[in-house]
Amino acid sequence: MVGFPGSPSFPRPSGKEVREELGRRIRRIRKRKGWSRRTLAERALSSERSLADLEAGRGNPSLSRLLDLAAALGLSLGALLGGLGEGGRRSRVALLGLRGAGKSTVGARLAARLGWSFLELDACIEERAGLALSELFEMHGERRFRVLEREALEACLDRQEPFVIATGGGLVGEEETYARLRASCFCVWLRARPEDHWERVLSQGDTRPMRDRERAFADLRAILAEREPLYRRADLVLDTSGRDPGSLAAEIAARL
Repeated sequence: MVGFPGSPSFPRPSGKEVREELGRRIRRIRKRKGWSRRTLAERALSSERSLADLEAGRGNPSLSRLLDLAAALGLSLGALLGGLGEGGRRSRVALLGLRGAGKSTVGARLAARLGWSFLELDACIEERAGLALSELFEMHGERRFRVLEREALEACLDRQEPFVIATGGGLVGEEETYARLRASCFCVWLRARPEDHWERVLSQGDTRPMRDRERAFADLRAILAEREPLYRRADLVLDTSGRDPGSLAAEIAARL
């Protein structure tokens, strides 16, 4: 398969594999909504038997039928079909950026728009460790945190359903973990000015940076400058300054 220089290369799947992947996706979304096959068939103006064949990866659905099905599921056609045949990469979106970039807010909006699951990697790490992140760092240090971060990421990647995941700001500094993320997910850097990061963190109720404002803000600028070349390896870079989460989610969905 020929790709653009520097782009990931994926083996070309067969039509059967794509149909089966589409069928699994439709079934997952339907079940997440709590709908029976009959309910979805009625909403999509289709027969239950026809829908069963589609979910089993049989047949060649027409474009009009797929449009009706996407509308019934509350999705655009692009959201329903996005990433099919790409090894699942475009059915997994990873949001990158420093704290205060808006990853959680935009991620939740994007997941709701696509009908996918929303995950926060830090929460997955805490669940795995049985500790809050602050306690984990205090008791075991950053090295243990990075091991758990990689394990938590692998557990997320083992999921068979599409998802949006908000990652920790420092993950990009772990070369192997970041390479794994880029190979498995469509990565989006939510870029913001240092001032925006600062204000958003304060608005979340964290007043710790105010204890040494000048030094804390200088550190923030330095970290952002240091990590910018790493964040730029993402598939998509979006400037979040002056934009609302809904418009950012809509643009990411459109790019998918």
